Amino acid sequence: MNYFVLQVSPREEEKTETHIRKLLPAGLYGQCFHPTRMIRKKFHGKWVEVHERLLPGYVFITTDDAAELYSQLKKVPLLTRLLGMETDSFVRLSEREERWLDRLLGQSGTGTEPEKNEVGLSQIDIQEGNAIRIVSGPLKDLEGMIRKINLHKMIAEVEVPFMNGETVIHLGVEMVERQ
Repeated sequence: MNYFVLQVSPREEEKTETHIRKLLPAGLYGQCFHPTRMIRKKFHGKWVEVHERLLPGYVFITTDDAAELYSQLKKVPLLTRLLGMETDSFVRLSEREERWLDRLLGQSGTGTEPEKNEVGLSQIDIQEGNAIRIVSGPLKDLEGMIRKINLHKMIAEVEVPFMNGETVIHLGVEMVERQ
């Protein structure tokens, strides 16, 4: 199945997904989700895990029949716009875009993992000369996409391809304990 992107009203991702699940035929699409990220924020001196939308205002949906999906989306009473409709055909995510999305969400395409739509924390280590090494997590082996790591906020700025352009997403990192 191919990935397509719906633009929805801000903070209406979950509501849109619920309407899609209720109103559209189940066999028309595979997954319907909005990716989230786990980060840690400091509140009153304590680090707290926070779960936020990775790409606010977007819902991802997989289908083999984009034209029928477009037709059926008219049943959803919320603002939904299938991205790529400004041309005569529907624009699906490119293989490169699918790869980073699947990689960050921990899906290798084997079909054996549970459906997971949250990007977890990546573990980092500071080496000699202040070089940062990704030890494990979603950013492992994706170092070339990292623009900057903010050690104060424990956030990595990552540039990813998205809808024929580049966009910056922020992902959580944590320091590994030295042994």
